[in-house]
Amino acid sequence: MNRSLLILACVLLALWARTAFYAVDVAEFVYVTRFGHVEAIRDGGTDAGLHVKAPWPVDSVIRIDRRVQSFDLPAVESLTRDPVNRTVDKTLAVDAFVTWKIPVADAADRFVKAVRTPEQAKKILGPLINGRLAAVISTMPIDDLIGVTDTQTTLAALGGGAVTGLPDAPFRLEDGRLIDERNERVRRRLLGSESLFGGPPAPADDLRVKALAEYGILVLDVRIRRFSYPEAVRSSIAERIRSERAKKAADYDSEGRKRASDIITDADRAARTIEATAKAEKTTVEGRATAEAAVIRSAAYAQDTEFYLFLESLRSFRKIVSGGRSLLMLSTKHPLLKQAFDGPPAPKKP
Repeated sequence: MNRSLLILACVLLALWARTAFYAVDVAEFVYVTRFGHVEAIRDGGTDAGLHVKAPWPVDSVIRIDRRVQSFDLPAVESLTRDPVNRTVDKTLAVDAFVTWKIPVADAADRFVKAVRTPEQAKKILGPLINGRLAAVISTMPIDDLIGVTDTQTTLAALGGGAVTGLPDAPFRLEDGRLIDERNERVRRRLLGSESLFGGPPAPADDLRVKALAEYGILVLDVRIRRFSYPEAVRSSIAERIRSERAKKAADYDSEGRKRASDIITDADRAARTIEATAKAEKTTVEGRATAEAAVIRSAAYAQDTEFYLFLESLRSFRKIVSGGRSLLMLSTKHPLLKQAFDGPPAPKKP
């Protein structure tokens, strides 16, 4: 019995002595306290390995992750600014995320005393950054936040016509660059690198300095995921978009009808011009043909005048007979009958 108790005591003593050793990983800070007061702070970047401390419950260990961490901010809704009327404009919903870390051992000390856990860090940083984000959004026009950027359309407007024959890749790169510049401007104001209105920052505006000094947290970056309209107004926004698209379609239709009318007018004018030209040419050709026919008739008349007169009398007789008359009374001495009874004159001898 005594031997069993001795073995049990040795095992318990070994387990208790084991609490005097602790390992420090390269990805963490180890915060060692003695009866609640800080005893040592081990940085895994320089003090990684096995270390010794007083056994529990004299010394205790708190482990803090020194790697980069991130979390999504709660969605925030804020009113934008109308620079024309100098009033508030539309409400935007903003989704963003934060990356942060604990940089050095001194910051780890402040983190443990003020925050203690990453979950608590989210609860502290979330309202702090969202309040700053709402302030930034409220000072900017809505077009600076969600305005559509289209370099190709802008060039077409400046040039007075569509830009064709050029590759799309340069335009996409330029559009991406403009969007990145817009997001970077929001980011600088949010972190305090610029003032809320874009001027030189005040020391109190620097979010990173404030978070590091008060909580031991180094805010590495705050990025905007997207800007959108709140759910309550999306239906009205969609209706307005449809109305604007319908108006744009009506404008295109009106412009198309005007162009069609211009094309038809030009085509009619060209057709009338071509028809007038053709009629003038027809008149010229007919006049030339009539003159040539008169010359030919004159030449034929000059060759045999009597035969020409005989043919003309026959033509006249044919017109009289074909006039639809059922009775025609002529004297036998009438020149028409005389030509018909006598026959054609004898041809002249050459």
